[in-house]
Amino acid sequence: MKIGVSLPVREMAGDLTAIRDFAQTAEGLGLTHLRVPDQIMRPGSGELHEPMMMLAYIAAVTSKIELVPSVIILPVRQTVHFAKQAAELDGLTGGRVRIGIGVGGSEDEYRYLGEDFKTRGRRCTEQMHVMKQLWTQEEVTFKGEFHDISGAGLNPLPVQKPIPMWIGARPVPSAPVVKRIATHSDGWFVLCAPEEISEVRDSIYTEADKIGRSPDEFGQEAGVAVVGPREAEWKDRVSNWKHMGLTHLCLRTLGGGLSVNEHIPKLEQTINELPDDVG
Repeated sequence: MKIGVSLPVREMAGDLTAIRDFAQTAEGLGLTHLRVPDQIMRPGSGELHEPMMMLAYIAAVTSKIELVPSVIILPVRQTVHFAKQAAELDGLTGGRVRIGIGVGGSEDEYRYLGEDFKTRGRRCTEQMHVMKQLWTQEEVTFKGEFHDISGAGLNPLPVQKPIPMWIGARPVPSAPVVKRIATHSDGWFVLCAPEEISEVRDSIYTEADKIGRSPDEFGQEAGVAVVGPREAEWKDRVSNWKHMGLTHLCLRTLGGGLSVNEHIPKLEQTINELPDDVG
């Protein structure tokens, strides 16, 4: 199981030195990936950096750790432009990018950005299909409900062809989301309770089997908070997810009221205390 960490960008606010130090510490501790959240504009949402720009900064001060914006609210973004950003970031990092994708739940955010909230699911599905073509073909011709491309492509293409796309959805995904995961994704972020994961897995794998995809093609990542109300449980939760066969885990030092300077010591302590069957 690959173990990464969520970058506590909200709690570090504009302290770029602290953000750099946290990313470099995570890499130095051997963590495999760094997740950064996405939000463009909502009332009273607090300080949150644009994830692709933030990861470009982090790319310049790291060399090995995988960079994971998770999850990008894809339907509020122009598809070709975002595909270009992702391809560029993948090139700058030598192929260290994994894109988390979701549709979001804020009608206000869609309204502010001039996009249709009601069609976000269909748009996201088509976007993922188009982006996979844009990342693998020098020339793309595609005509769908939301996109019309004729013999054009991205240059340069990304290092990874295609860049991995993982889907984040509500705890028990709806049928259209299950189909989107089964058809277009390389994995999903597990938001359900441990006792629900078998049902979610089965629904995804059943749908994937219809198009000839194997369960081995899908990764699964859950998050575990190491601070806050469930701090005392974190070791058991890590072991439980490991035993359930997850491929990835994301530790979180955020949400427990730590000061900017307390995140790195907490992360170091956590890595030192990982259960023997995990670390």
